[in-house]
Amino acid sequence: MSKTDLGVALVTGASSGIGLVTAKALQAAGFRVFGTSRRAIAENPDGITMLTCDVTDDASVAKLIDDVLAAAGRIDLLVNNAGVGLLGGAEESSIDQARRLFDVNVFGIFRVTNAVLPVMRRQGKGRIVNLSSVQGMIPAPYFALYSSTKHAVEGYSESIDHELRAFGIRVALVEPAYTRTSFEENLTTPDRPLAIYDSARAGMNVTVRKAIEKGDAPEVVARGVLAAATDPAPKRRYTAGKTARQVSLLRRFVPASAFDKSLRKQLGLPD
Repeated sequence: MSKTDLGVALVTGASSGIGLVTAKALQAAGFRVFGTSRRAIAENPDGITMLTCDVTDDASVAKLIDDVLAAAGRIDLLVNNAGVGLLGGAEESSIDQARRLFDVNVFGIFRVTNAVLPVMRRQGKGRIVNLSSVQGMIPAPYFALYSSTKHAVEGYSESIDHELRAFGIRVALVEPAYTRTSFEENLTTPDRPLAIYDSARAGMNVTVRKAIEKGDAPEVVARGVLAAATDPAPKRRYTAGKTARQVSLLRRFVPASAFDKSLRKQLGLPD
């Protein structure tokens, strides 16, 4: 494949935000791009073929892969971007709500990846890029369940990268920090809220909104995905943006007690 024909890319959760900007960046770089949305959209973005898919449904995922193969005959790149957020104290969510969150953010990645892997093995090559977060490498008070899904994605991605190299398939992570999208508008709220957390939850909501307003443009994340998708020798992780790089370095090199104190100060939590 030439530099202007990089193959076929599939991007989940591509109807808006990071997913849409990433799909556009991949298309501009030379990929033929298929994107997914949970519900049908009225009009395809320029150069991108949108398909409906619910990543929590096995049959829906299987149909998605069949449709892409029928149209393009191969899948060279999978970007697992579909995900949802949840803000609240960990004990404010029922097990059912936690399960639904994991079904999208973790098991959704498992489903789509498992459906694509036989295709990539037959091709003898492929690349999988999983969207994680800095909250997949640090504590995230009042995002404990969301953070747990990202920690799971990190461990899964690193592990299967080792499993799949023998088949010519590589797996990489992209870790954004706060990004200027509608993430905060779409946050799930706890299904069994407790009054004792009302003040802290509201304060965290304000903190998140302010951080997103000052956050990176989604194009920053898209560039990280493009690098992960095209590097001849991919790294395990691509931190997207200055803040994400700083957090990664601090987590690795700052003593745990100092990191903990700094985190609580930045989040406005009491000592």
